[in-house]
Amino acid sequence: MASFSWTSALRITVLLLLLAAVVVACFTLPVEKILKDFLLWVEQDLGAWGPLVLAVAYIPLTILAVPASVLTLGGGYLFGLPIGFVADSIGATIGACAAFLLGRTLGRSMVVAKLKDYPQFRSVAIAIERSGFKIVLLLRLVPLLPFNMLNYLLSVTPVSFMEYMLASWLGMMPITFALVYVGTTLKDLSDVTHGWSEFSPTRWVSKPLNILHVICYQLHFYGLF
Repeated sequence: MASFSWTSALRITVLLLLLAAVVVACFTLPVEKILKDFLLWVEQDLGAWGPLVLAVAYIPLTILAVPASVLTLGGGYLFGLPIGFVADSIGATIGACAAFLLGRTLGRSMVVAKLKDYPQFRSVAIAIERSGFKIVLLLRLVPLLPFNMLNYLLSVTPVSFMEYMLASWLGMMPITFALVYVGTTLKDLSDVTHGWSEFSPTRWVSKPLNILHVICYQLHFYGLF
């Protein structure tokens, strides 16, 4: 019982620290400058490793439900259409898979708590039982739900990981190709990151509040709150 209490306390502490970090980052960090500096670093210092690092950068952004379109545009700007498309396509897929695996394991109860906010997803879940690959592919081609939330919602459906990965990779290709192409037409990195500083406080605060709601549900689920 003592072991369980210490484990529970550690879980609560970690979740609250993560929430605090997200809130502080949303309101204090110069996101546009950080993204621009990251892309400059990829361009000037990494050489042939640049596309790989760009692809890996999708993982934290996707897990935190931060739009990663700036990376997609950056791939086109930095590497051109062929290499940029491959790097961004792989990056978007591994980011989506990372969020999926997190939702299917450690964050499953959190995702289930959010399902009530998306009642239209119930019919999708039922359809996935019969045609998982096709439904995921269609959802990627015609995004009826927010991309980052879709990664988590799909994690609690019966779709297999391999079907999810392949359908997501194929379904995200058209929008990835379009954004990479747009990136190749931009003249400066400022054009790639432009607009991030214009995000309203209301939009930024909605994510931490949603996270807080899910954390409270998690604590209640374990009888700790």
